[in-house]
Amino acid sequence: MSTQRDQYTHGHHESVLRSHQWRTAQNSAGFLLRHLGRGDELLDVGCGPGTISADLARLVDPGHVRGIDISMEVIDIARSTHEDQGLTNLSFAVDDVYALSSADASFNVVFAHQVLQHLSDPISALREMRRVLRDEGILAVREADFAAFAWSPTSEHLVRWMQLYHQVTRANSAEADAGRHLPAWVRTAGFHSLEVSSSNWTYYSDEERRWWGELWAERVMHSGFATQGLEYGFTTTSELREISQAFRVWADDDDGVFIVVNVEVLARR
Repeated sequence: MSTQRDQYTHGHHESVLRSHQWRTAQNSAGFLLRHLGRGDELLDVGCGPGTISADLARLVDPGHVRGIDISMEVIDIARSTHEDQGLTNLSFAVDDVYALSSADASFNVVFAHQVLQHLSDPISALREMRRVLRDEGILAVREADFAAFAWSPTSEHLVRWMQLYHQVTRANSAEADAGRHLPAWVRTAGFHSLEVSSSNWTYYSDEERRWWGELWAERVMHSGFATQGLEYGFTTTSELREISQAFRVWADDDDGVFIVVNVEVLARR
Protein backbone atom coordinates (compact mmCIF):
# COMPACT_ATOMS: atom_id res chain seq x y z
CA MET A 1 0.00 0.00 0.00
CA SER A 2 2.71 2.47 0.95
CA THR A 3 6.43 2.59 1.19
CA GLN A 4 8.00 1.35 4.40
CA ARG A 5 8.95 4.84 5.49
CA ASP A 6 5.25 5.21 6.29
CA GLN A 7 3.60 3.65 9.33
CA TYR A 8 0.28 1.98 8.49
CA THR A 9 -2.05 3.02 11.29
CA HIS A 10 -4.34 -0.01 11.07
CA GLY A 11 -1.84 -2.82 10.61
CA HIS A 12 -2.98 -6.20 9.33
CA HIS A 13 -4.78 -7.75 12.27
CA GLU A 14 -7.60 -10.12 11.30
CA SER A 15 -10.20 -7.54 12.28
CA VAL A 16 -8.69 -5.09 9.77
CA LEU A 17 -8.55 -7.67 6.99
CA ARG A 18 -12.16 -8.65 7.76
CA SER A 19 -13.17 -5.07 7.04
CA HIS A 20 -11.17 -4.96 3.81
CA GLN A 21 -12.56 -8.30 2.62
CA TRP A 22 -16.09 -6.89 2.89
CA ARG A 23 -15.32 -4.30 0.22
CA THR A 24 -16.53 -4.77 -3.34
CA ALA A 25 -16.45 -2.71 -6.50
CA GLN A 26 -20.14 -1.96 -5.91
CA ASN A 27 -19.81 -0.64 -2.35
CA SER A 28 -16.39 0.97 -2.74
CA ALA A 29 -15.86 1.94 -6.39
CA GLY A 30 -19.34 2.78 -7.65
CA PHE A 31 -18.21 6.22 -8.82
CA LEU A 32 -15.76 4.57 -11.23
CA LEU A 33 -17.78 1.72 -12.72
CA ARG A 34 -19.57 3.62 -15.51
CA HIS A 35 -16.20 4.78 -16.84
CA LEU A 36 -14.75 1.29 -17.22
CA GLY A 37 -14.63 -0.54 -20.53
CA ARG A 38 -13.81 -4.01 -21.74
CA GLY A 39 -10.11 -4.22 -22.42
CA ASP A 40 -9.04 -1.54 -19.97
CA GLU A 41 -5.69 -2.01 -18.26
CA LEU A 42 -6.16 -1.10 -14.59
CA LEU A 43 -3.83 -0.66 -11.60
CA ASP A 44 -5.37 -1.12 -8.13
CA VAL A 45 -3.03 0.64 -5.69
CA GLY A 46 -3.20 -0.61 -2.10
CA CYS A 47 -5.36 -3.56 -3.12
CA GLY A 48 -5.22 -5.36 0.24
CA PRO A 49 -6.87 -8.78 0.05
CA GLY A 50 -8.03 -8.05 -3.51
CA THR A 51 -11.82 -8.25 -3.31
CA ILE A 52 -12.29 -5.00 -5.22
CA SER A 53 -9.53 -5.98 -7.67
CA ALA A 54 -11.34 -9.22 -8.53
CA ASP A 55 -14.61 -7.40 -9.20
CA LEU A 56 -12.83 -4.89 -11.43
CA ALA A 57 -11.11 -7.71 -13.32
CA ARG A 58 -14.51 -9.19 -14.19
CA LEU A 59 -15.66 -5.81 -15.50
CA VAL A 60 -12.67 -5.05 -17.74
CA ASP A 61 -12.04 -8.58 -19.06
CA PRO A 62 -10.18 -9.22 -21.37
CA GLY A 63 -8.27 -6.23 -20.01
CA HIS A 64 -5.96 -6.85 -17.10
CA VAL A 65 -6.06 -5.72 -13.44
CA ARG A 66 -2.84 -5.54 -11.45
CA GLY A 67 -3.35 -5.27 -7.70
CA ILE A 68 -0.42 -4.00 -5.66
CA ASP A 69 0.31 -3.56 -1.98
CA ILE A 70 3.44 -2.96 0.09
CA SER A 71 2.58 -5.91 2.37
CA MET A 72 3.64 -9.36 1.23
CA GLU A 73 1.26 -10.77 3.86
CA VAL A 74 -1.83 -9.30 2.22
CA ILE A 75 -0.59 -10.01 -1.30
CA ASP A 76 -0.28 -13.67 -0.32
CA ILE A 77 -3.86 -13.54 1.00
CA ALA A 78 -5.08 -11.92 -2.22
CA ARG A 79 -3.38 -14.56 -4.35
CA SER A 80 -4.66 -17.50 -2.31
CA THR A 81 -8.19 -16.06 -2.14
CA HIS A 82 -8.58 -15.53 -5.87
CA GLU A 83 -6.39 -18.20 -7.47
CA ASP A 84 -9.33 -20.59 -7.87
CA GLN A 85 -11.75 -18.05 -9.37
CA GLY A 86 -10.57 -18.46 -12.94
CA LEU A 87 -9.60 -14.80 -13.30
CA THR A 88 -6.72 -15.11 -15.74
CA ASN A 89 -6.69 -11.32 -16.18
CA LEU A 90 -5.91 -10.60 -12.51
CA SER A 91 -2.47 -10.51 -10.88
CA PHE A 92 -1.06 -9.32 -7.57
CA ALA A 93 2.39 -8.03 -6.64
CA VAL A 94 4.26 -6.23 -3.91
CA ASP A 95 5.06 -2.69 -5.03
CA ASP A 96 5.82 0.78 -3.67
CA VAL A 97 3.35 3.56 -4.43
CA TYR A 98 6.18 6.12 -4.36
CA ALA A 99 8.26 4.17 -6.89
CA LEU A 100 5.98 1.95 -8.95
CA SER A 101 7.68 -0.81 -10.91
CA SER A 102 5.41 -0.26 -13.93
CA ALA A 103 6.65 1.63 -16.95
CA ASP A 104 5.36 5.04 -17.98
CA ALA A 105 1.89 5.06 -19.57
CA SER A 106 1.10 1.44 -18.68
CA PHE A 107 -2.57 1.80 -17.65
CA ASN A 108 -5.85 3.31 -18.79
CA VAL A 109 -7.09 3.48 -15.18
CA VAL A 110 -5.41 3.83 -11.79
CA PHE A 111 -7.61 3.21 -8.76
CA ALA A 112 -6.72 3.79 -5.10
CA HIS A 113 -9.18 3.19 -2.28
CA GLN A 114 -8.49 4.35 1.28
CA VAL A 115 -4.76 4.58 0.59
CA LEU A 116 -3.76 8.25 0.55
CA GLN A 117 -4.97 8.87 4.11
CA HIS A 118 -2.17 6.61 5.36
CA LEU A 119 0.68 8.26 3.44
CA SER A 120 3.06 10.93 4.65
CA ASP A 121 3.31 12.36 1.11
CA PRO A 122 0.07 11.68 -0.79
CA ILE A 123 0.87 14.19 -3.54
CA SER A 124 4.10 12.38 -4.44
CA ALA A 125 2.16 9.12 -4.58
CA LEU A 126 -0.42 10.70 -6.88
CA ARG A 127 2.33 12.00 -9.16
CA GLU A 128 3.70 8.48 -9.44
CA MET A 129 0.21 7.20 -10.28
CA ARG A 130 0.04 9.89 -12.96
CA ARG A 131 3.35 8.70 -14.43
CA VAL A 132 2.01 5.20 -15.11
CA LEU A 133 -1.25 6.48 -16.65
CA ARG A 134 -1.68 6.92 -20.37
CA ASP A 135 -2.62 10.32 -21.79
CA GLU A 136 -6.18 11.15 -20.77
CA GLY A 137 -6.23 8.04 -18.58
CA ILE A 138 -8.51 7.99 -15.54
CA LEU A 139 -7.45 8.40 -11.93
CA ALA A 140 -10.10 7.20 -9.44
CA VAL A 141 -9.45 7.79 -5.73
CA ARG A 142 -11.73 7.47 -2.73
CA GLU A 143 -10.91 8.44 0.86
CA ALA A 144 -12.78 8.52 4.14
CA ASP A 145 -12.99 11.71 6.19
CA PHE A 146 -12.91 10.68 9.83
CA ALA A 147 -13.85 14.08 11.27
CA ALA A 148 -17.02 13.97 9.17
CA PHE A 149 -18.17 10.61 10.59
CA ALA A 150 -21.48 10.75 12.44
CA TRP A 151 -22.99 8.30 14.91
CA SER A 152 -25.77 8.00 17.44
CA PRO A 153 -26.07 7.39 20.30
CA THR A 154 -22.78 8.93 21.25
CA SER A 155 -20.69 8.49 24.37
CA GLU A 156 -17.58 10.04 25.87
CA HIS A 157 -15.64 6.90 24.97
CA LEU A 158 -16.55 7.05 21.27
CA VAL A 159 -15.66 10.75 21.21
CA ARG A 160 -12.34 9.82 22.79
CA TRP A 161 -11.85 7.11 20.11
CA MET A 162 -12.07 9.76 17.42
CA GLN A 163 -9.64 12.03 19.29
CA LEU A 164 -7.21 9.16 19.77
CA TYR A 165 -7.43 8.11 16.14
CA HIS A 166 -6.40 11.61 15.07
CA GLN A 167 -3.55 11.62 17.59
CA VAL A 168 -2.16 8.36 16.23
CA THR A 169 -2.50 9.31 12.57
CA ARG A 170 -0.86 12.70 13.17
CA ALA A 171 2.04 10.93 14.87
CA ASN A 172 2.32 8.80 11.72
CA SER A 173 2.37 11.96 9.53
CA ALA A 174 -0.90 10.76 8.00
CA GLU A 175 -4.19 12.59 7.35
CA ALA A 176 -7.27 10.95 8.87
CA ASP A 177 -9.50 13.60 7.25
CA ALA A 178 -8.14 12.91 3.78
CA GLY A 179 -11.51 13.10 2.06
CA ARG A 180 -11.79 16.88 2.29
CA HIS A 181 -8.22 17.32 0.98
CA LEU A 182 -8.55 14.91 -1.93
CA PRO A 183 -9.50 17.39 -4.70
CA ALA A 184 -6.61 19.71 -3.81
CA TRP A 185 -4.12 16.83 -3.67
CA VAL A 186 -5.24 15.52 -7.06
CA ARG A 187 -5.05 18.91 -8.73
CA THR A 188 -1.66 19.67 -7.21
CA ALA A 189 -0.37 16.35 -8.56
CA GLY A 190 -1.09 17.57 -12.09
CA PHE A 191 -4.46 16.02 -12.96
CA HIS A 192 -7.29 17.90 -14.65
CA SER A 193 -11.05 17.63 -15.34
CA LEU A 194 -11.86 16.64 -11.76
CA GLU A 195 -15.24 15.16 -10.91
CA VAL A 196 -15.82 15.25 -7.15
CA SER A 197 -18.53 13.29 -5.36
CA SER A 198 -19.22 11.70 -1.99
CA SER A 199 -20.89 8.56 -0.72
CA ASN A 200 -21.46 6.94 2.63
CA TRP A 201 -21.28 3.57 4.28
CA THR A 202 -24.22 3.50 6.70
CA TYR A 203 -24.53 0.88 9.45
CA TYR A 204 -28.01 0.68 10.96
CA SER A 205 -29.61 -2.75 10.76
CA ASP A 206 -29.00 -5.22 13.58
CA GLU A 207 -26.61 -7.17 11.39
CA GLU A 208 -24.76 -4.06 10.22
CA ARG A 209 -24.39 -2.71 13.75
CA ARG A 210 -23.11 -6.03 15.08
CA TRP A 211 -20.59 -6.30 12.27
CA TRP A 212 -19.27 -2.73 12.52
CA GLY A 213 -19.38 -2.55 16.30
CA GLU A 214 -17.56 -5.85 16.84
CA LEU A 215 -15.06 -4.97 14.14
CA TRP A 216 -14.02 -1.81 15.91
CA ALA A 217 -14.29 -3.34 19.36
CA GLU A 218 -11.56 -5.75 18.25
CA ARG A 219 -9.51 -3.19 16.32
CA VAL A 220 -9.41 -0.89 19.32
CA MET A 221 -7.76 -3.66 21.33
CA HIS A 222 -5.64 -5.59 18.85
CA SER A 223 -4.84 -3.69 15.63
CA GLY A 224 -1.91 -1.46 14.75
CA PHE A 225 -3.99 1.49 15.96
CA ALA A 226 -4.00 0.01 19.48
CA THR A 227 -0.33 -0.94 19.46
CA GLN A 228 0.76 2.47 18.20
CA GLY A 229 -1.51 4.37 20.58
CA LEU A 230 0.13 2.55 23.49
CA GLU A 231 3.66 2.90 22.13
CA TYR A 232 3.23 6.63 21.55
CA GLY A 233 1.91 7.09 25.10
CA PHE A 234 -1.45 8.46 23.94
CA THR A 235 -3.62 5.90 25.73
CA THR A 236 -3.70 3.03 28.19
CA THR A 237 -4.95 -0.53 28.01
CA SER A 238 -7.71 0.42 30.44
CA GLU A 239 -8.90 3.27 28.21
CA LEU A 240 -8.82 1.03 25.14
CA ARG A 241 -11.03 -1.50 26.96
CA GLU A 242 -13.54 1.27 27.71
CA ILE A 243 -13.59 2.37 24.06
CA SER A 244 -13.92 -1.22 22.89
CA GLN A 245 -16.88 -1.79 25.19
CA ALA A 246 -18.46 1.48 24.01
CA PHE A 247 -18.56 0.12 20.45
CA ARG A 248 -20.39 -2.98 21.70
CA VAL A 249 -22.85 -0.87 23.67
CA TRP A 250 -23.49 1.24 20.58
CA ALA A 251 -24.05 -1.91 18.50
CA ASP A 252 -26.66 -3.18 20.99
CA ASP A 253 -28.80 -0.05 20.68
CA ASP A 254 -31.76 -0.61 18.36
CA ASP A 255 -31.60 3.04 17.30
CA GLY A 256 -27.86 3.01 16.70
CA VAL A 257 -26.54 4.37 13.42
CA PHE A 258 -23.01 5.01 12.17
CA ILE A 259 -22.24 6.95 8.99
CA VAL A 260 -18.82 6.74 7.34
CA VAL A 261 -18.34 9.65 4.93
CA ASN A 262 -16.17 9.16 1.81
CA VAL A 263 -15.05 11.66 -0.84
CA GLU A 264 -14.34 10.47 -4.38
CA VAL A 265 -12.40 12.10 -7.20
CA LEU A 266 -12.24 11.10 -10.85
CA ALA A 267 -9.64 12.98 -12.88
CA ARG A 268 -7.73 12.83 -16.16
CA ARG A 269 -4.00 12.70 -16.70
